[in-house]
Amino acid sequence: MRHVSLCSLCAAFAAALALPSLLAVAAPAAAETPEEKGLRIAQEADARDTGFGDSEVSMVMVLRNRQGDESVRNFRTRTLEVTDDGDKSLSIFDSPPDIEGTALLTYTHRKGPDDQWLYLPALKRVKRISSDNRSGSFVGSEFAYEDLSSQEVDKYTYRWDSDEACPGAPDLTCWVVERFPVDESSGYTRQVSWIDQDEYRAWKIDFYDRKDTLLKTLTLADYRVYLDRFWRAHVLHMVNHQTGKSTDLTFDAYTFQAGLRDRDFDQKALERAR
Repeated sequence: MRHVSLCSLCAAFAAALALPSLLAVAAPAAAETPEEKGLRIAQEADARDTGFGDSEVSMVMVLRNRQGDESVRNFRTRTLEVTDDGDKSLSIFDSPPDIEGTALLTYTHRKGPDDQWLYLPALKRVKRISSDNRSGSFVGSEFAYEDLSSQEVDKYTYRWDSDEACPGAPDLTCWVVERFPVDESSGYTRQVSWIDQDEYRAWKIDFYDRKDTLLKTLTLADYRVYLDRFWRAHVLHMVNHQTGKSTDLTFDAYTFQAGLRDRDFDQKALERAR
């Protein structure tokens, strides 16, 4: 289960942020438990999103408070697929002026805590994001730092719950799959995803806080396919049910296989990000 990435937000975001493709399913197995089926779905999704190499995308972030007041931010995200480990990503803000040049570097790992660093241009310093702070808000949005890591299969345990009509796509049938973070410092007890059985796209994800109360809901829309196999949502809407705040992400067209390298994702890349 790789990319909400911004979501994979992200996935993203997934992502990111893939945030983007979350869970899929292989051929059914005999006498399968809900836990075995959930894990099989996640493993197949991971396999289906392997091989994209690298990607770049620009996006607009709109933050809304409970009263509906808006603020707009523009940023870009680069992602590098890593063999035998989690992906690397770099997000760079271009506007507004008060956060221009702010950059977030993420190294996702298949096992163990992810590594994240935030560059703050006003202070001209790089700040490491500790694992205990990964549930914090990313630049005031409803996306947490942990939402912006690629979603590695081994970071969760799984359980298939049911089959239902897909939210936002009632002509499609979705698997409803719960996943439970292994990391005790996660801000979530569980997440519930609706994944369509045609193209294995996530249409909705519910996030439950440490008290197992519904905290946020992410809905995904405007899917487009790249390189004939990689599906990416171009509209993400995250609403916080406890605060009434929300964040929208609208993605421009992705560019894949742009020739990005490891040096584009080292800590020095944070300070030279433009």
